[in-house]
Amino acid sequence: MLLCRVVGDVVSTVKNPHLQSYKLMLVQPVDLDTLTPTGVELIAVDRVQAGEGDLVLVNKEGGSARLMLQDEQTPAQAVIVAVVDNLDLMNENGISG
Repeated sequence: MLLCRVVGDVVSTVKNPHLQSYKLMLVQPVDLDTLTPTGVELIAVDRVQAGEGDLVLVNKEGGSARLMLQDEQTPAQAVIVAVVDNLDLMNENGISG
């Protein structure tokens, strides 16, 4: 899974029939410590009603993504599976902060 920030909507009036009922979002992976953008943006199917600016968990394995959608025919590589409300990391001494 990846920690990402939702940076926008993807609007597509013509798409694969298996994607017709899904909202597509543009997500940007972020660094776990600083939450700054890192890596390449990707398009993910939104299963949790995420919005622009939300911090989200993205499942980025095709087979697992299709399992989340319960449709092996859906051409999806990434799925937003959670909106992150709080991120509490431990430092090297095992102290959260």
